[in-house]
Amino acid sequence: MKLKISLALLVAAVSGVLNAADNWPQFRGPGAMGVSANANLSVEWSATKNVEWKTELAGRGWSSPVVWGKKVFVTTVTTDGEQWVAKKGLYFGGNRYQPPKGKHQWKVICLNLETGKVLWERTPLAGMPRGSIHIKNSYASETPITDGERVYAYFGNHGLFCYDMAGKQLWKKEWPAVKTRYGWGLAASPVLHDGRLYIVNDNEEQSFLVALDAKTGKQIWRTERSGEKSNWSTPFIWQNKLRTEIITPGTRKNRAYDLEGKLLYQFGGSSSITIATPYAKFGLLYITSGYVGDRKKPIFAIRPGAKGDISLASDQDSNAHIAWCQRRAGPYNPSTIIYGDLLYVLLDRGLVSCFEAKTGKAVYGPERVVPRGGAFTSSPWAYNGKIFFLDENSVTHVLQAGREFKVLRQNRLTGKEGICMATPAMAGDRLLIRTDARIYSIRSVAE
Repeated sequence: MKLKISLALLVAAVSGVLNAADNWPQFRGPGAMGVSANANLSVEWSATKNVEWKTELAGRGWSSPVVWGKKVFVTTVTTDGEQWVAKKGLYFGGNRYQPPKGKHQWKVICLNLETGKVLWERTPLAGMPRGSIHIKNSYASETPITDGERVYAYFGNHGLFCYDMAGKQLWKKEWPAVKTRYGWGLAASPVLHDGRLYIVNDNEEQSFLVALDAKTGKQIWRTERSGEKSNWSTPFIWQNKLRTEIITPGTRKNRAYDLEGKLLYQFGGSSSITIATPYAKFGLLYITSGYVGDRKKPIFAIRPGAKGDISLASDQDSNAHIAWCQRRAGPYNPSTIIYGDLLYVLLDRGLVSCFEAKTGKAVYGPERVVPRGGAFTSSPWAYNGKIFFLDENSVTHVLQAGREFKVLRQNRLTGKEGICMATPAMAGDRLLIRTDARIYSIRSVAE
Protein backbone atom coordinates (compact mmCIF):
# COMPACT_ATOMS: atom_id res chain seq x y z
CA MET A 1 0.00 0.00 0.00
CA LYS A 2 2.81 2.43 0.91
CA LEU A 3 4.50 1.64 -2.42
CA LYS A 4 1.30 2.38 -4.35
CA ILE A 5 0.82 5.67 -2.50
CA SER A 6 4.44 6.64 -3.14
CA LEU A 7 4.14 5.85 -6.84
CA ALA A 8 0.91 7.82 -7.06
CA LEU A 9 2.55 10.82 -5.41
CA LEU A 10 5.53 10.53 -7.76
CA VAL A 11 3.28 10.43 -10.84
CA ALA A 12 1.34 13.44 -9.54
CA ALA A 13 4.54 15.35 -8.86
CA VAL A 14 6.00 14.60 -12.31
CA SER A 15 2.67 15.50 -13.93
CA GLY A 16 2.67 18.82 -12.09
CA VAL A 17 6.18 19.61 -13.31
CA LEU A 18 5.26 18.74 -16.89
CA ASN A 19 2.12 20.83 -16.71
CA ALA A 20 4.06 23.75 -15.25
CA ALA A 21 6.53 23.52 -18.15
CA ASP A 22 3.62 23.78 -20.59
CA ASN A 23 2.27 27.00 -19.05
CA TRP A 24 3.06 30.41 -20.50
CA PRO A 25 1.69 32.68 -17.76
CA GLN A 26 3.04 36.13 -18.65
CA PHE A 27 4.63 38.30 -21.33
CA ARG A 28 7.54 36.32 -22.85
CA GLY A 29 6.74 33.33 -20.66
CA PRO A 30 8.62 31.97 -17.63
CA GLY A 31 11.35 34.36 -16.54
CA ALA A 32 10.42 36.73 -19.41
CA MET A 33 13.00 34.81 -21.46
CA GLY A 34 11.01 33.92 -24.59
CA VAL A 35 12.59 30.44 -24.74
CA SER A 36 11.09 26.95 -24.78
CA ALA A 37 12.84 23.60 -24.33
CA ASN A 38 10.06 21.62 -26.05
CA ALA A 39 11.65 19.68 -28.90
CA ASN A 40 8.31 19.12 -30.65
CA LEU A 41 7.59 22.74 -31.48
CA SER A 42 7.25 23.35 -35.21
CA VAL A 43 9.95 25.27 -37.09
CA GLU A 44 7.99 25.46 -40.34
CA TRP A 45 4.48 26.74 -41.05
CA SER A 46 2.33 28.73 -43.44
CA ALA A 47 -1.31 29.86 -43.54
CA THR A 48 -2.27 26.20 -44.00
CA LYS A 49 0.74 24.03 -43.07
CA ASN A 50 1.00 22.96 -39.41
CA VAL A 51 -1.99 25.12 -38.46
CA GLU A 52 -3.89 23.23 -35.77
CA TRP A 53 -6.59 25.91 -35.51
CA LYS A 54 -7.18 29.61 -35.97
CA THR A 55 -9.75 31.82 -34.26
CA GLU A 56 -10.91 35.25 -35.38
CA LEU A 57 -10.38 38.08 -32.90
CA ALA A 58 -12.56 41.16 -33.09
CA GLY A 59 -11.13 44.58 -32.31
CA ARG A 60 -7.46 45.31 -31.74
CA GLY A 61 -4.90 44.39 -29.11
CA TRP A 62 -1.15 43.92 -29.10
CA SER A 63 -1.17 41.92 -25.87
CA SER A 64 0.35 38.45 -26.08
CA PRO A 65 -1.67 35.32 -25.38
CA VAL A 66 -1.00 33.67 -22.02
CA VAL A 67 -1.67 30.02 -21.23
CA TRP A 68 -2.42 27.93 -18.17
CA GLY A 69 -3.35 24.28 -18.57
CA LYS A 70 -5.78 24.02 -21.47
CA LYS A 71 -6.85 27.67 -21.41
CA VAL A 72 -5.57 30.58 -23.49
CA PHE A 73 -6.28 34.13 -22.32
CA VAL A 74 -6.13 37.16 -24.57
CA THR A 75 -7.41 40.74 -24.43
CA THR A 76 -8.80 43.05 -27.10
CA VAL A 77 -10.76 46.27 -27.47
CA THR A 78 -13.55 46.67 -30.01
CA THR A 79 -15.15 49.92 -31.10
CA ASP A 80 -18.45 51.09 -32.52
CA GLY A 81 -16.50 53.79 -34.35
CA GLU A 82 -13.90 53.56 -37.08
CA GLN A 83 -10.75 51.60 -36.27
CA TRP A 84 -7.60 53.61 -36.91
CA VAL A 85 -5.47 52.24 -39.75
CA ALA A 86 -1.75 52.31 -39.05
CA LYS A 87 0.92 51.84 -41.67
CA LYS A 88 3.78 49.48 -40.95
CA GLY A 89 7.32 50.34 -39.94
CA LEU A 90 8.91 53.29 -38.15
CA TYR A 91 7.80 56.79 -39.02
CA PHE A 92 6.95 60.19 -37.59
CA GLY A 93 3.38 61.46 -37.57
CA GLY A 94 1.73 58.71 -35.52
CA ASN A 95 0.91 60.92 -32.54
CA ARG A 96 -2.81 61.32 -31.82
CA TYR A 97 -3.66 63.83 -29.11
CA GLN A 98 -7.37 63.03 -29.02
CA PRO A 99 -8.84 59.55 -28.47
CA PRO A 100 -10.71 57.88 -31.34
CA LYS A 101 -14.43 58.46 -31.59
CA GLY A 102 -17.01 55.82 -30.79
CA LYS A 103 -17.89 53.65 -27.83
CA HIS A 104 -15.21 51.06 -27.02
CA GLN A 105 -15.53 47.66 -25.35
CA TRP A 106 -12.62 46.22 -23.33
CA LYS A 107 -12.70 42.41 -23.52
CA VAL A 108 -11.06 39.42 -21.86
CA ILE A 109 -11.37 36.20 -23.88
CA CYS A 110 -10.65 32.61 -22.85
CA LEU A 111 -10.01 30.01 -25.57
CA ASN A 112 -9.59 26.25 -25.47
CA LEU A 113 -5.91 25.55 -26.15
CA GLU A 114 -6.63 22.36 -28.11
CA THR A 115 -9.44 23.65 -30.35
CA GLY A 116 -9.38 27.45 -30.32
CA LYS A 117 -13.05 27.47 -29.29
CA VAL A 118 -14.13 30.46 -27.19
CA LEU A 119 -14.86 29.20 -23.67
CA TRP A 120 -15.90 32.56 -22.29
CA GLU A 121 -15.75 36.24 -23.08
CA ARG A 122 -16.17 39.09 -20.63
CA THR A 123 -16.52 42.84 -21.15
CA PRO A 124 -15.38 44.51 -17.92
CA LEU A 125 -15.68 48.03 -19.33
CA ALA A 126 -17.50 49.88 -22.10
CA GLY A 127 -17.44 53.56 -22.95
CA MET A 128 -15.26 56.28 -24.41
CA PRO A 129 -11.47 55.96 -24.07
CA ARG A 130 -9.92 57.89 -21.17
CA GLY A 131 -7.00 59.17 -23.16
CA SER A 132 -5.23 59.08 -26.51
CA ILE A 133 -2.81 56.51 -27.89
CA HIS A 134 -0.25 56.43 -30.70
CA ILE A 135 -1.79 55.25 -33.96
CA LYS A 136 0.31 52.04 -33.70
CA ASN A 137 -0.58 51.42 -30.06
CA SER A 138 -3.77 49.72 -28.89
CA TYR A 139 -6.02 49.98 -25.84
CA ALA A 140 -5.12 46.34 -25.08
CA SER A 141 -1.32 46.35 -25.40
CA GLU A 142 -0.63 45.17 -21.84
CA THR A 143 -0.35 41.37 -21.69
CA PRO A 144 -2.54 39.68 -19.06
CA ILE A 145 -0.97 37.41 -16.45
CA THR A 146 -2.19 34.30 -14.63
CA ASP A 147 -1.19 32.22 -11.61
CA GLY A 148 -3.45 29.28 -12.47
CA GLU A 149 -6.11 30.37 -10.00
CA ARG A 150 -6.88 33.81 -11.41
CA VAL A 151 -6.21 35.81 -14.56
CA TYR A 152 -5.40 39.52 -14.32
CA ALA A 153 -6.20 41.77 -17.27
CA TYR A 154 -4.65 45.23 -17.10
CA PHE A 155 -5.77 47.93 -19.53
CA GLY A 156 -3.62 50.87 -18.40
CA ASN A 157 -5.76 53.99 -17.91
CA HIS A 158 -8.87 51.83 -18.04
CA GLY A 159 -8.24 49.60 -15.06
CA LEU A 160 -7.18 46.19 -13.79
CA PHE A 161 -9.70 43.34 -13.73
CA CYS A 162 -9.31 39.98 -11.98
CA TYR A 163 -11.23 36.85 -12.99
CA ASP A 164 -11.24 33.27 -11.82
CA MET A 165 -10.46 30.64 -14.43
CA ALA A 166 -14.17 30.18 -15.20
CA GLY A 167 -14.66 33.86 -16.02
CA LYS A 168 -16.18 35.17 -12.79
CA GLN A 169 -14.98 38.67 -11.96
CA LEU A 170 -13.43 38.67 -8.48
CA TRP A 171 -12.29 42.27 -8.15
CA LYS A 172 -11.26 45.34 -10.10
CA LYS A 173 -8.96 48.28 -9.51
CA GLU A 174 -8.90 51.64 -11.24
CA TRP A 175 -6.60 54.63 -11.06
CA PRO A 176 -7.17 58.16 -12.39
CA ALA A 177 -6.31 58.39 -16.08
CA VAL A 178 -2.95 60.04 -16.75
CA LYS A 179 -1.31 61.78 -19.67
CA THR A 180 1.59 60.10 -21.46
CA ARG A 181 4.40 61.47 -23.57
CA TYR A 182 3.09 62.60 -26.97
CA GLY A 183 -0.24 60.98 -26.10
CA TRP A 184 1.17 57.53 -26.86
CA GLY A 185 -0.74 55.71 -24.09
CA LEU A 186 0.50 53.00 -21.71
CA ALA A 187 1.78 49.49 -22.46
CA ALA A 188 3.74 47.97 -19.51
CA SER A 189 2.33 44.60 -18.41
CA PRO A 190 1.86 43.45 -14.80
CA VAL A 191 4.07 40.87 -13.07
CA LEU A 192 3.34 38.41 -10.25
CA HIS A 193 5.46 37.20 -7.36
CA ASP A 194 4.59 35.37 -4.15
CA GLY A 195 0.94 36.37 -4.02
CA ARG A 196 1.51 39.96 -5.06
CA LEU A 197 0.79 41.74 -8.32
CA TYR A 198 3.17 44.55 -9.32
CA ILE A 199 2.34 47.32 -11.78
CA VAL A 200 4.49 50.17 -13.07
CA ASN A 201 2.63 53.19 -14.40
CA ASP A 202 5.13 55.66 -15.84
CA ASN A 203 3.47 58.79 -17.21
CA GLU A 204 3.78 62.57 -17.50
CA GLU A 205 1.92 63.37 -14.27
CA GLN A 206 2.95 61.07 -11.40
CA SER A 207 4.75 57.83 -12.15
CA PHE A 208 4.42 55.04 -9.60
CA LEU A 209 5.08 51.40 -8.75
CA VAL A 210 2.30 49.65 -6.85
CA ALA A 211 1.99 46.27 -5.10
CA LEU A 212 -1.44 44.64 -4.79
CA ASP A 213 -2.67 41.54 -3.01
CA ALA A 214 -3.31 39.18 -5.91
CA LYS A 215 -6.25 37.50 -4.21
CA THR A 216 -8.16 40.60 -3.13
CA GLY A 217 -6.75 43.51 -5.15
CA LYS A 218 -6.02 45.43 -1.96
CA GLN A 219 -3.11 47.87 -2.23
CA ILE A 220 -0.15 46.77 -0.08
CA TRP A 221 2.13 49.68 -0.89
CA ARG A 222 2.74 52.34 -3.52
CA THR A 223 6.04 54.05 -4.33
CA GLU A 224 6.22 57.28 -6.27
CA ARG A 225 8.88 57.22 -8.99
CA SER A 226 10.23 60.71 -8.52
CA GLY A 227 11.49 62.38 -11.67
CA GLU A 228 10.50 59.49 -13.95
CA LYS A 229 8.21 60.22 -16.88
CA SER A 230 6.61 58.03 -19.55
CA ASN A 231 8.15 54.59 -20.14
CA TRP A 232 6.69 51.44 -21.65
CA SER A 233 8.84 48.67 -20.13
CA THR A 234 7.31 45.75 -18.26
CA PRO A 235 9.01 45.32 -14.84
CA PHE A 236 10.90 42.17 -13.89
CA ILE A 237 11.23 40.24 -10.63
CA TRP A 238 14.90 39.30 -10.27
CA GLN A 239 15.47 36.44 -7.83
CA ASN A 240 19.25 36.39 -7.59
CA LYS A 241 21.63 34.67 -5.17
CA LEU A 242 21.53 37.60 -2.73
CA ARG A 243 17.92 38.86 -2.72
CA THR A 244 14.77 39.45 -4.78
CA GLU A 245 14.49 42.74 -6.64
CA ILE A 246 11.78 44.53 -8.61
CA ILE A 247 13.50 45.87 -11.73
CA THR A 248 12.00 48.91 -13.46
CA PRO A 249 13.75 50.31 -16.54
CA GLY A 250 13.41 54.04 -17.08
CA THR A 251 14.48 56.86 -19.34
CA ARG A 252 15.89 58.88 -16.45
CA LYS A 253 17.01 56.02 -14.21
CA ASN A 254 16.89 52.23 -14.24
CA ARG A 255 15.81 51.37 -10.70
CA ALA A 256 15.69 48.32 -8.45
CA TYR A 257 13.36 48.10 -5.45
CA ASP A 258 13.01 45.57 -2.67
CA LEU A 259 9.72 43.73 -2.15
CA GLU A 260 8.44 46.52 0.08
CA GLY A 261 9.03 49.26 -2.46
CA LYS A 262 12.27 50.65 -1.04
CA LEU A 263 14.86 51.80 -3.58
CA LEU A 264 17.95 49.60 -3.64
CA TYR A 265 19.99 51.14 -6.44
CA GLN A 266 19.68 53.04 -9.68
CA PHE A 267 21.71 54.01 -12.72
CA GLY A 268 21.37 56.26 -15.74
CA GLY A 269 22.51 56.06 -19.34
CA SER A 270 19.32 54.82 -20.99
CA SER A 271 17.84 55.83 -24.30
CA SER A 272 15.22 58.61 -24.31
CA ILE A 273 12.47 56.02 -24.88
CA THR A 274 12.47 52.79 -22.86
CA ILE A 275 10.35 49.82 -24.01
CA ALA A 276 12.23 46.49 -23.76
CA THR A 277 11.61 43.97 -20.95
CA PRO A 278 14.50 42.96 -18.64
CA TYR A 279 15.41 39.37 -17.75
CA ALA A 280 18.20 37.46 -16.00
CA LYS A 281 20.62 34.70 -16.98
CA PHE A 282 24.05 33.48 -15.79
CA GLY A 283 23.62 35.43 -12.55
CA LEU A 284 23.34 38.71 -14.48
CA LEU A 285 20.46 41.09 -15.13
CA TYR A 286 20.04 42.39 -18.69
CA ILE A 287 18.44 45.81 -19.30
CA THR A 288 18.24 47.44 -22.73
CA SER A 289 16.87 50.49 -24.50
CA GLY A 290 17.47 51.88 -27.96
CA TYR A 291 15.31 54.61 -29.41
CA VAL A 292 16.29 54.85 -33.08
CA GLY A 293 16.83 58.61 -32.89
CA ASP A 294 19.37 58.43 -30.05
CA ARG A 295 23.08 57.81 -29.93
CA LYS A 296 22.59 56.07 -26.58
CA LYS A 297 21.26 52.55 -27.21
CA PRO A 298 22.70 50.59 -24.29
CA ILE A 299 22.67 46.95 -23.27
CA PHE A 300 23.59 46.63 -19.59
CA ALA A 301 24.56 43.44 -17.75
CA ILE A 302 24.21 43.98 -13.98
CA ARG A 303 25.71 41.97 -11.12
CA PRO A 304 23.61 41.33 -7.99
CA GLY A 305 24.08 43.17 -4.71
CA ALA A 306 24.31 46.78 -5.85
CA LYS A 307 23.49 49.79 -3.65
CA GLY A 308 23.11 53.49 -4.39
CA ASP A 309 23.87 55.04 -7.76
CA ILE A 310 25.90 52.66 -9.93
CA SER A 311 25.89 54.72 -13.14
CA LEU A 312 28.84 54.32 -15.48
CA ALA A 313 31.21 57.22 -16.01
CA SER A 314 31.42 58.46 -19.59
CA ASP A 315 34.68 56.57 -20.17
CA GLN A 316 33.54 53.30 -18.55
CA ASP A 317 32.00 50.18 -20.03
CA SER A 318 31.93 48.37 -16.67
CA ASN A 319 32.31 48.96 -12.94
CA ALA A 320 31.93 47.03 -9.69
CA HIS A 321 28.24 46.38 -10.32
CA ILE A 322 27.85 46.65 -14.10
CA ALA A 323 29.57 43.64 -15.64
CA TRP A 324 29.52 45.07 -19.16
CA CYS A 325 27.77 47.57 -21.39
CA GLN A 326 27.37 47.83 -25.13
CA ARG A 327 26.50 51.50 -25.50
CA ARG A 328 25.09 51.51 -29.05
CA ALA A 329 23.62 48.07 -29.58
CA GLY A 330 20.16 48.08 -27.93
CA PRO A 331 16.87 47.62 -29.82
CA TYR A 332 13.93 50.04 -29.75
CA ASN A 333 10.70 48.00 -29.60
CA PRO A 334 11.79 44.32 -29.42
CA SER A 335 13.39 42.88 -26.32
CA THR A 336 16.68 41.02 -26.66
CA ILE A 337 16.94 37.27 -26.16
CA ILE A 338 19.54 34.89 -24.73
CA TYR A 339 19.70 31.41 -26.20
CA GLY A 340 22.56 29.15 -25.23
CA ASP A 341 25.35 31.48 -24.16
CA LEU A 342 24.64 34.12 -26.80
CA LEU A 343 22.55 37.28 -26.68
CA TYR A 344 20.71 38.25 -29.87
CA VAL A 345 19.51 41.75 -30.76
CA LEU A 346 16.77 42.40 -33.32
CA LEU A 347 16.46 46.01 -34.46
CA ASP A 348 13.14 47.37 -35.71
CA ARG A 349 14.34 47.61 -39.30
CA GLY A 350 15.47 44.00 -39.49
CA LEU A 351 19.13 44.09 -38.47
CA VAL A 352 20.46 41.38 -36.14
CA SER A 353 23.52 41.39 -33.91
CA CYS A 354 24.93 38.76 -31.59
CA PHE A 355 27.03 39.09 -28.41
CA GLU A 356 28.48 36.78 -25.80
CA ALA A 357 25.97 37.05 -22.95
CA LYS A 358 28.52 36.68 -20.17
CA THR A 359 31.12 39.13 -21.49
CA GLY A 360 29.33 41.42 -23.94
CA LYS A 361 31.92 40.64 -26.62
CA ALA A 362 30.59 41.10 -30.15
CA VAL A 363 30.15 37.87 -32.12
CA TYR A 364 28.67 39.24 -35.35
CA GLY A 365 26.49 41.93 -36.82
CA PRO A 366 24.63 43.90 -37.53
CA GLU A 367 23.41 41.63 -40.34
CA ARG A 368 20.24 41.94 -42.38
CA VAL A 369 17.38 39.48 -41.90
CA VAL A 370 15.56 41.08 -44.85
CA PRO A 371 17.17 42.53 -48.02
CA ARG A 372 15.71 45.98 -47.46
CA GLY A 373 14.38 47.93 -44.50
CA GLY A 374 12.09 45.73 -42.45
CA ALA A 375 9.40 46.38 -39.84
CA PHE A 376 9.73 44.46 -36.57
CA THR A 377 7.98 45.25 -33.28
CA SER A 378 7.32 41.93 -31.52
CA SER A 379 10.11 40.34 -29.49
CA PRO A 380 12.03 37.27 -30.70
CA TRP A 381 11.61 33.76 -29.32
CA ALA A 382 13.72 30.61 -29.49
CA TYR A 383 13.61 26.80 -29.46
CA ASN A 384 15.17 23.80 -31.22
CA GLY A 385 18.41 25.60 -31.98
CA LYS A 386 16.69 28.45 -33.79
CA ILE A 387 15.75 32.09 -33.20
CA PHE A 388 12.46 33.41 -34.60
CA PHE A 389 11.64 36.98 -35.67
CA LEU A 390 8.04 37.89 -36.57
CA ASP A 391 7.74 41.01 -38.71
CA GLU A 392 4.73 43.32 -39.05
CA ASN A 393 3.80 41.63 -42.36
CA SER A 394 3.11 38.28 -40.59
CA VAL A 395 6.35 36.72 -41.89
CA THR A 396 8.52 34.84 -39.38
CA HIS A 397 12.23 34.80 -40.21
CA VAL A 398 14.05 31.75 -38.85
CA LEU A 399 17.70 32.17 -37.82
CA GLN A 400 20.13 29.39 -36.99
CA ALA A 401 21.33 29.85 -33.41
CA GLY A 402 25.09 30.06 -33.01
CA ARG A 403 28.13 32.18 -33.73
CA GLU A 404 27.54 32.31 -37.49
CA PHE A 405 24.74 34.42 -38.98
CA LYS A 406 22.53 32.16 -41.08
CA VAL A 407 18.90 32.71 -42.09
CA LEU A 408 17.23 29.34 -42.67
CA ARG A 409 13.77 30.18 -43.97
CA GLN A 410 10.71 32.43 -43.88
CA ASN A 411 7.32 31.22 -42.63
CA ARG A 412 4.48 33.25 -44.14
CA LEU A 413 0.89 33.58 -43.04
CA THR A 414 -1.68 35.26 -45.29
CA GLY A 415 -1.56 38.82 -46.59
CA LYS A 416 -4.82 39.51 -44.76
CA GLU A 417 -3.53 39.49 -41.19
CA GLY A 418 -3.31 43.25 -40.81
CA ILE A 419 -0.34 44.53 -38.87
CA CYS A 420 1.48 41.99 -36.62
CA MET A 421 2.86 43.47 -33.40
CA ALA A 422 2.04 40.98 -30.62
CA THR A 423 4.81 38.72 -29.31
CA PRO A 424 3.91 35.01 -29.74
CA ALA A 425 3.53 32.50 -26.89
CA MET A 426 4.53 28.85 -26.53
CA ALA A 427 2.60 26.19 -24.64
CA GLY A 428 3.94 22.66 -24.78
CA ASP A 429 4.30 21.79 -28.48
CA ARG A 430 2.08 24.67 -29.60
CA LEU A 431 3.17 28.08 -30.87
CA LEU A 432 0.47 30.76 -30.59
CA ILE A 433 0.78 33.65 -33.05
CA ARG A 434 -1.57 36.60 -32.70
CA THR A 435 -2.10 38.87 -35.68
CA ASP A 436 -4.38 41.87 -35.98
CA ALA A 437 -7.13 39.62 -37.31
CA ARG A 438 -6.86 36.30 -35.52
CA ILE A 439 -4.85 33.91 -33.37
CA TYR A 440 -3.15 30.80 -34.78
CA SER A 441 -2.12 27.60 -33.04
CA ILE A 442 0.94 26.26 -34.88
CA ARG A 443 1.59 22.60 -34.19
CA SER A 444 3.52 19.96 -36.11
CA VAL A 445 1.28 17.40 -37.75
CA ALA A 446 2.62 13.85 -38.03
CA GLU A 447 2.99 12.72 -41.64
